Amino acid sequence: MKFIVSSTQLLKQLQVLGGVINNNNTLPILDNFLFEISDNQLKVSASDLETTMTTVLDIEADQSGTVAVNARLLLDTLKTFPEQPLTFVVEDNHTIEISSDSGKYALAYADGEEFPKAVELESPSSTTITADILATAIAKTIFASGNDDLRPVMSGVFFQFSPENLTFVATDAHKLVKYTRTDITANEVAEFIMPKKPLNLLKSILSGSENNVVIEYNDSNAKFIFDNSELVCRLIDGKYPNYEAVIPKENPNKLTLDRGSFLNSVRRVSIFSSKTTHQIRLKMAGTELNISAEDIDFSNKADERLKCNYEGDDMQIGFNSKFLLEMLNNLNSNDVLLEMSLPNRAGILTPIDGLEDGEYITMLVMPVMLNN
Repeated sequence: MKFIVSSTQLLKQLQVLGGVINNNNTLPILDNFLFEISDNQLKVSASDLETTMTTVLDIEADQSGTVAVNARLLLDTLKTFPEQPLTFVVEDNHTIEISSDSGKYALAYADGEEFPKAVELESPSSTTITADILATAIAKTIFASGNDDLRPVMSGVFFQFSPENLTFVATDAHKLVKYTRTDITANEVAEFIMPKKPLNLLKSILSGSENNVVIEYNDSNAKFIFDNSELVCRLIDGKYPNYEAVIPKENPNKLTLDRGSFLNSVRRVSIFSSKTTHQIRLKMAGTELNISAEDIDFSNKADERLKCNYEGDDMQIGFNSKFLLEMLNNLNSNDVLLEMSLPNRAGILTPIDGLEDGEYITMLVMPVMLNN
């Protein structure tokens, strides 16, 4: 069996699929790409058992068959070639011979039949979304998801689909982000929790693309279909916490600020904060915001004043500067609104501008107790 394929086209697709493969697999077959050849098409798959991704390329082939090829070896080889057609010949002695303009290379292959089959979704529901919007929704939320193995439901992003809107939520109990699109809807109500790894893959592949992505999902798996590729992954099992209950509804104290100035101030002042708590103090009075931090162990302290627009009672509140910086970095707006009620209740950060029609972002950050 032999086939001919463009070196750069193959490399481009394999680099995307390579993101699925783990560094230390329990099953040796998972260190391979699965090549399935039929009707002048090459279907390549990569899997880690939880996530499987496949993509289809046009090739010239003389017959059909399946082989599993070592991913690392093949990628390292392809990276060194300029654009040219490569001829792959599958020999009977369990080696594949690759011929380029400059030489021949033989690498061992494994039996393709050993490769785990991708899950077929039974009676799935489906929703269509623009690729770039999905990539944005992932990018805006995924940073807020947790890393706690004891609470797996919070280590992913919660997808909430309904005929009114699509909502994406992530939280680690210290910060929470809710991203909503009212300009895209689903036919029926559905909820599922997507793990981080496939989302990070989708985010990098789909960013900037105007094509559509079809999302199919049932109780246990989700499938993303786009361009010539498919990604199937197992969902995180469990019930997502009732996040609406933790978003404070009454927030009389409203602080409006220039996002860039606020971000730079917090970044500077946080350098002087305690290395264990990262605590900074916000003190609001009139049209002035005072941002300060102190590391008592090393006698380091910093204090800055910012002009702001503040409505409400004079108050002081403490935040973890790392969380605040992550949130401010993740917004594109010129101005932001920080709404608060009490020093021990969560603050709500929202962008004032820079959003598309039908796009809404709510970020929530838990306060830290101030020690006077």
